[in-house]
Amino acid sequence: MYYPRLKDLREDHDLKQKEVAVILGIDQRVYSNYETGKREIPTRFVIQLAEFYHTSTDYILGRTTLITPYPYKK
Repeated sequence: MYYPRLKDLREDHDLKQKEVAVILGIDQRVYSNYETGKREIPTRFVIQLAEFYHTSTDYILGRTTLITPYPYKK
């Protein structure tokens, strides 16, 4: 599945694919496959990226247009 916001968020933060791949602990080619939709991105990486970009997983997945993350429950 293709998630265009992966690329949008990365570019908005002036990052290269290689830099995001390092954050996730994966190879740049694997991350590129997530951005292009050639491979399904694992849930743990979606969560990690949402925390890194200070947004919600729903925003990354295209389920909301609100970039602001939801408040965390205690």
